[in-house]
Amino acid sequence: MKIKLIVFFVVVFHLKTSAQSTLYQNSPEKQFDDALELYQKDQFSASKIEFTRLLALSLPESRRVASEYYIASSALKSDNPDGPTLLEKFIVDHPKETLMNVAAEELGDFYFLSRNYPKAIENYRRINDDFLYGEDKAKILFKTGYAFFMVKNYSESINYFEGAKRFRSDYLADAYYYAGYAYMMQQQHEKAIRDFKEAEKAQSYAGKVPYMLASIYYRQRQYDELIAYAPGILSRQGLERKEGIQLLLAEAYFEKRNYEQAAINYAAFTAANKGRLTREQQYKAGVAHFHVGRYTEASNYFKEVAIGNDRLGQVSSYYLGHSYVKLNNSQFASNSFSAAYKADHDPAIKEEALFNYAKVNLERGSFQDAVNALDTYLDVYRNGPRAREAESLLSDALINTNNYLRAIEHMDRMPNKSDRIKAAYQKVAFYQAMVYFRDGKYGSALQMLNKSQTYPIDRNLAVQSQFWKGETHAANGNMDEAIKAYEGLIAMRPNAQDPSLIKTHYGLGYAYFNAQRYPQAEAQFKAYTDKLRNSRDRENYNDALVRLGDTYYVQKKFREALDTFNRAIRENSPYTDYAYFRVGVIHNFENRNIEAIDQLNRVISGFPNSRYYEDALFQRAQIFMEMTRYQEARQGFTDLINNRANSPFIPFALEGRAVANYSMRDYDGAIRDYKAILDGHPNAPNVESALVGLQESLTLQGRAGEFSSYLANYKRSNPGSASLQGLEFETAKNLFFNRSYSEAIRAFENFIRSYPNASQVPEAQFFIGDSYFRLGDKNKALEYFYLAEKTPEASLKNRSIQRIGTLEFDRGNYAEAIRFLTIGLQHVRTKIEEYEALSGLMEAHYRVKQYELAVEYADRVVGMGDITIDATPKALLVKGKSLKEMSRTNEARAVLKELYSDFKTVQGAEGLYLTALWLNEDQQFARSNELIFDESQPFGVYDFWYGKQFILLARNYLKLNETFQAKATLESIVGNSTNEQVKEEARQLLRTIN
Repeated sequence: MKIKLIVFFVVVFHLKTSAQSTLYQNSPEKQFDDALELYQKDQFSASKIEFTRLLALSLPESRRVASEYYIASSALKSDNPDGPTLLEKFIVDHPKETLMNVAAEELGDFYFLSRNYPKAIENYRRINDDFLYGEDKAKILFKTGYAFFMVKNYSESINYFEGAKRFRSDYLADAYYYAGYAYMMQQQHEKAIRDFKEAEKAQSYAGKVPYMLASIYYRQRQYDELIAYAPGILSRQGLERKEGIQLLLAEAYFEKRNYEQAAINYAAFTAANKGRLTREQQYKAGVAHFHVGRYTEASNYFKEVAIGNDRLGQVSSYYLGHSYVKLNNSQFASNSFSAAYKADHDPAIKEEALFNYAKVNLERGSFQDAVNALDTYLDVYRNGPRAREAESLLSDALINTNNYLRAIEHMDRMPNKSDRIKAAYQKVAFYQAMVYFRDGKYGSALQMLNKSQTYPIDRNLAVQSQFWKGETHAANGNMDEAIKAYEGLIAMRPNAQDPSLIKTHYGLGYAYFNAQRYPQAEAQFKAYTDKLRNSRDRENYNDALVRLGDTYYVQKKFREALDTFNRAIRENSPYTDYAYFRVGVIHNFENRNIEAIDQLNRVISGFPNSRYYEDALFQRAQIFMEMTRYQEARQGFTDLINNRANSPFIPFALEGRAVANYSMRDYDGAIRDYKAILDGHPNAPNVESALVGLQESLTLQGRAGEFSSYLANYKRSNPGSASLQGLEFETAKNLFFNRSYSEAIRAFENFIRSYPNASQVPEAQFFIGDSYFRLGDKNKALEYFYLAEKTPEASLKNRSIQRIGTLEFDRGNYAEAIRFLTIGLQHVRTKIEEYEALSGLMEAHYRVKQYELAVEYADRVVGMGDITIDATPKALLVKGKSLKEMSRTNEARAVLKELYSDFKTVQGAEGLYLTALWLNEDQQFARSNELIFDESQPFGVYDFWYGKQFILLARNYLKLNETFQAKATLESIVGNSTNEQVKEEARQLLRTIN
């Protein structure tokens, strides 16, 4: 600026004249010049200090004013916080000084560079126009205009730009460009075009102007002009915002319905990755790509728009559904059509979306979703254009659905059922019966089986239904009805190798056996084992074989029984221990005692953990007694007493040992054993025999006086069966067995109050505990089981221990549960008791994180077979989870795959969820979703785990940046799930998206 040059020359002239003075070296002028030199060398902090010192001296007014300026300027240029304030003060204090113009420009530039445009304008406008001309004037005019431009005061900015345009300066092209921009912002497009074209002549704006011109053409809807202008300049070197021009071109082509060129230019804009399309532009880009068959690209655009809750979102969802249909992605198509149907902005789109949603789900095998949608369509759009087609599709969906109750309800409303619908009804009712059976709802299962048999279109299915009627009655404890159902199946005369007939032989055999109809049971078990003997699938064969042996045994057909049990031994049956035991018992009946002992020894030595180990010990000792080998008999009874203290055989073993002692004239030993029975087992069936034996032994020893106290205790605790005490106890038991549990509790409590010393008190306590257990009061049940557990009577003690273990598990006292269940496992007498103990130990060890033991017990449960309908799936689930906790992930996945592949149960549903979750945790989001898609359909009846699977699906979508699919999935869960916990989780996740 010329002002600066004038000031500079004044300072230089003064320097030269002062140098001639002899006083110069020590004068204020010398100090001023030194300070100025520091300033000129950009040593602003030092110059500020020196000029400040000068102010303390006596200076001419011009030097004082100049010093104040340089102090303020140095402060500003050294970034001192007080710099702007000092310059502002200088300007205010010296409005007439030439240096004020310099200070105003300097302060204006400071604010300009700091983007404080209002303050920049204020200071630029302080500069006196009389001191500005040429390049400097153009510069100040442009900067002032630019500052107004930046605060969006376009009219004022234009005035300054027009002023700058009058000078042939370095700011001329800038002034034309920004004037054009300001005119454009004020909708003065012709002036804008004029100025932009002038600016375009400058190299610096040749790359900037084309976008502005293209933008103006687009704003004026001059699409043909835009299409004529823009393509030719896209190859220009240095072209700025090329992608913006391509976007404007895409929009113009779209308006002209040239979808091919529109798609090319939308794609070019997107590929440049220098900006985002608006939702409307994304929608148009999707439409353009859809119309030219680029469905993947179309879906990428539509899914971004479809998230919005407006008509544009609804239409985009609909288009997105069709895009995914073209891409054979039926799951994504289903979600997209669902979202379009749920929106209410466009009724026509809503109707079409619902129909397409049903159609897609039918094609992909989601039959219940198809049924629901078609049902809704026919209710809402009964006269719609798709109604007839919807009715046809509904028939297909009903046949294949897995929401059986909804399908049955729908078919029940159909007045005229075609054979196809009847066949579907038969199948669906049967499947629902199986669900009820699996859940233990036997009454409902029978109702559904009867419904299934209403239309016996499929004869094989009718035979299966009849078999399951027998199974259901048997599971419900109604053996008479079970027998009728099984016999009804045989009367249907199915093929001899029909699987249902073969299984009927087994079920009917048990029903006859439990009803003590042994000849009929024999026939059924024999038919079953004969048919399966050479079969690959020998389910329950080994069990049926030993039961066949039992039917021979109870009918005293010893030769056939021996042949059958020996066959089990030869075939390495898992019941070999039982077979050896039975062979030994039969040989004993035949007076072949040496052979009997040999067979029993095989159990004792070969199967120390067998349920029949105690039986074998006792039976062998009994045989020694029969053979008058008293010493061996006594040792056998002693082994049982010492090694199995809680065995139900203890009172009988004590009696046997007492008799052996008596026979060997060891009367003191006999007395001790008889007393042990009377003291420790007052409820044992052999108490009276023990009393007689004690009297005889005491008399022989001359100790008859000791007998009176035992006799008195016996009379007090065991009145005659016809007494009031016995009658009251039996009455209370009858109430229990009739399931009148509350009345039974009161009756047993009254009995204990009336007869506190009765030998039946522990048993009464057990019955009270069992009654509370069946009424659901587990705390009271546990209290009484603990009381009953104190009894010395082994059988009652063991039953109490088993119940305590189960209840402590339910209370979360896993350490106590493990302790009692472990004891109980040592004394189980039936497979059910063994299963309950093993299952409880498996679960308890898992809860206390003893995973290796949990796996061990799970394997033992699986090894027992299908002792209950959910035994194996429960064990596989615990095993899989335990293996995962042990970091044996591959083994865990293999176990859970077996679970969800083979068992369509609630455990299978959880196993599938966990497997998918583990894939999610391994960042394998796509594989996790594929697993859910492929395997989840059969688990739809388990609303919690089915819902959890689809919430996980949504989480995977979010990780895969498929936000629309995630949202659609979650909205579907909220709308359709019957589990409130699942719905709330879906709502919470939805809120994070919205």
